[in-house]
Amino acid sequence: MPRPLTVDLLWALEAGPGRLWAGAMPAGLFVSEDRGASWRLVESLWYRPDRKDWFGGGYDHAGIHSILVDPRDAGHVTIAVSCAGVWQTRDGGTTWTNTSEGMDAGAYMPQERRFDGNIQDVHRIAACAAQPDMLWAQHHCGMYRSTDGGLHWSNVPAPQPSGFGFAVAAHPVDPHTAWFVPAHSDAQRMPVDGRMVVTVTRDGAASFQAHGEGLPARDAYHLVYRHGLACAADGQTLAIGSTTGGLWVSEDGGERWECLSRDLPPIAVVRFA
Repeated sequence: MPRPLTVDLLWALEAGPGRLWAGAMPAGLFVSEDRGASWRLVESLWYRPDRKDWFGGGYDHAGIHSILVDPRDAGHVTIAVSCAGVWQTRDGGTTWTNTSEGMDAGAYMPQERRFDGNIQDVHRIAACAAQPDMLWAQHHCGMYRSTDGGLHWSNVPAPQPSGFGFAVAAHPVDPHTAWFVPAHSDAQRMPVDGRMVVTVTRDGAASFQAHGEGLPARDAYHLVYRHGLACAADGQTLAIGSTTGGLWVSEDGGERWECLSRDLPPIAVVRFA
């Protein structure tokens, strides 16, 4: 049975036409239809019987960290749960379908359950705003993309220096461009060889480039959380915030970075207003 109705952490907040959506930990989804004055729990998701298999990825309980509202259809909402995979509703939350097909949890689950969509540890998902059928995902076991609105996922061959990480940002117009911030591995959550880089693909994951100009080049222990990477509406300006209080901005699509501060508290979210 689900644990009592409590909210330990509010992990995601997204707006759609006439509605606000909030994802929490434990993995509750809430909706407001009065600009946040009041909220109701989406019980169709909370009381799913398969929820008994959900579990926390680094936390005691599963949590909803990614919410995508389809700009073409406000009733179509996609969420990602760590650990419970990708879920979608096309009727405003009345019914839900797990759409994690293609994802592989073989690094942390028994082989007979590695492709079970209900236990996938998706770290973050992002969609191209102009072409929302193109989705990108950073998974605990690698990187994925979907060209059919998240119904099916294809593994992205791990680029150098690593395919492990938490954050992903999609280009707002170009569906073939996305940025990731790699860490060494689950066991070593820091940049590979102590050098912080951002990896970018501009051809739909056929190839990647790693850019680090202006980022710490040695002795870097920065980790970028799920919401610590953002791309502005111009598709050229990006921001990164790290667990060690570093904040960097790029104005050329992630090729060169400028440090704005190294002395902030740990940064959980960066966002362009």
